[in-house]
Amino acid sequence: MRIGIDLGGTKTEVIALSDQGVQLFRHRVDTPRNDYQGTVRTIVELVQLAETQTGERGSVGVGIPGTLSPFTRLVKNANSTWLNGQPLDKDLAHALQREVRIANDANCLAVSEAVDGAGAGQALVFAVIIGTGSGAGLAINGASRTGSNGVAGEWGHNPLPWMDADELRYREEVPCYCGLQGCIETFVSGTGFATDYQRLSGITRKGAEIVQLIDQQDPLAELTIGRYELRLAKSLAQVVNLLDPDVIVLGGGMSNVDRLYQTVPGLMKKWVFGRECETPVLKAQHGDSSGVRGAAWLWPLEG
Repeated sequence: MRIGIDLGGTKTEVIALSDQGVQLFRHRVDTPRNDYQGTVRTIVELVQLAETQTGERGSVGVGIPGTLSPFTRLVKNANSTWLNGQPLDKDLAHALQREVRIANDANCLAVSEAVDGAGAGQALVFAVIIGTGSGAGLAINGASRTGSNGVAGEWGHNPLPWMDADELRYREEVPCYCGLQGCIETFVSGTGFATDYQRLSGITRKGAEIVQLIDQQDPLAELTIGRYELRLAKSLAQVVNLLDPDVIVLGGGMSNVDRLYQTVPGLMKKWVFGRECETPVLKAQHGDSSGVRGAAWLWPLEG
């Protein structure tokens, strides 16, 4: 049995999978925000609950909104800031009396979709989270790729490519929490989508409300989604130029906007070198389960 934990900023989820990927148990609780020791206890309790409910002992993988530094072995780059600087894998291994594997949550999405999701059977899967924030992860032959600096796939913190005049103004107006300006995350996250609508209309709305207005053919909402599609296409074209993945998988709240899968692939061609691009852009097959499933699959079948 494989146990996966998805450690989010507001919710922490556990799943137990059989070797065939069948869900045996799943449960979600609130994350103890700004409480590192409480977070560790919550994860331990969820693992113990999964084992009690299934009657089996499992391997444990954890997806986090950050990464483990390969140099210090401490968490870094987590927007759940109370995790930063902590030896999370060691503390969990000590508490659970077994090795615990940790990966970035977007890498877990990539692994999940590469093993038995939208990218099943593909050698190189690039998976993107376009939710409250925006990040990405890589799976190579079904395994998470983190890189020698622990930042492989940190797509959201590269600058938006080929900026036009308005995007240059946006860069100045909407700084990124990482301390830089013009990051892809500030444009193509759900937050960025809502921010752009507010800039255009002067009205603050949630992303889901703007999508409803698109369905009603509201001109400002349509303008906002058109700009969003171009920005996402440019950002993904840059990935094709660098990695040429076999498939791009989208997860997170904005991935539920179905028109993206009709518009973005064609738009990407303008910015791909040679103007040829048939890379599939697909919705995550496992939806909001992909992160927690991918954490479980950090232990492959031969493990």
